[in-house]
This record gives sequence, C-alpha cells and structure tokens, in this order.
Amino acid sequence: MMNRRVDIAARKLLLDDFLTIEEVRLAHEKFDGTMSGAMRRVIVPRPDAVAAVVVNAARQSVVLIRQFRYAAYTKGDGWMIEVAAGLIDDGETPEQAIRREVLEETGYEAGTLARLGRFYVSPGYSSERVILFLAETHGEAPVAAGGGLAHEDEDIEVVEWPFDEAFRRLDAGEFVDAKTIIALSALRERLRRRAER
Repeated sequence: MMNRRVDIAARKLLLDDFLTIEEVRLAHEKFDGTMSGAMRRVIVPRPDAVAAVVVNAARQSVVLIRQFRYAAYTKGDGWMIEVAAGLIDDGETPEQAIRREVLEETGYEAGTLARLGRFYVSPGYSSERVILFLAETHGEAPVAAGGGLAHEDEDIEVVEWPFDEAFRRLDAGEFVDAKTIIALSALRERLRRRAER
C-alpha cells in the first residue's frame, strides 16, 4: 500500500439531501514524486454498506431480492435482482447490519456469516464501500415476512433459485448489479473449492 501525500486546499458542501455532494480542491503526489497541479473533484461521501449472498443450505438454493431502482430504470428495466444489502447504521457492526438487512429484506434469519471481501462501488466519485458476506439461513424456512420496510418505501419480492439456476443466469448475463455478480461469482468459487476437497 502506498502512502503518498495529498494536500486538501478547500472543501465545499454543494448538496445536503438524501445524498451529500462535496467539492474538494486538492493536489496529490504523483508516481514520480512531484506534486500534481491543483485540481477539483466532486465526491459523494457515503457510509459503508453491507451485502450478502444468502444461501439456504438445506435446499441448496440462493435467496435474492427483486426491487425497483429508478436510476436503472432510466436506462432500461428498473426491477433489478440483487443480493440483500443496506447501509450500516450508527453503532452497528457490519455483522449486525447484514443480519438486520437479511431479515428485513428476505424474511430469513442469518445463521453462519463469512466475509467474502470488500470493494468500492464507484471510487471515481463515491466513498461508499461494500462489505460482502456469505450468509447461511438459520433454518430452511423464513421466520418473517421479508419484503423490506414500508416506512422506507421498500417493495421487495423474494426470489429463491437452486444454485444451478442462479449460476446459469449469471453466465447468461442476466444480472446487472455489480455486488450481485461479485457475490454469486464468489459463492460459485467457494462451492467449487469445497467440492474439490
């Protein structure tokens, strides 16, 4: 990991709404050791998020969700199939947050959790990182209705497919959500390594 110098000359809040947008004036150390010229960057500061590929081991299936995403709708079908996900609330650990999100969105209680990694969603303009989990369901059946929270205007459909069907759809390019593609790819690799033991 490189620790290079970054000089922040000014920060200005451009928008403070559902999203915050901030303008930053900065210079950074270049690879040759010299400093860059002054530059302007606009960023969307975001808290960390969690996501989980939910596995029902008893049924050898993947539990996903479908919900409407307006930004995606502007370029095509807005009803996207995704893994369960959400922001980490103040005072929560990532593990607590993903257990809450899995229950709220899918109705399943998460049992065993395994971290699969973390990644930035779009580092060119957003500070949001996703901490990705594999979450095995605690039991074969949901313990709650799922479907999201009405007071957050969530309208979520739970989708459950056998592993083979989910991976067939992945190979066919049916998923367009990055965290879901990453999660299903990681799950398939984990299952492949387990089968080779």
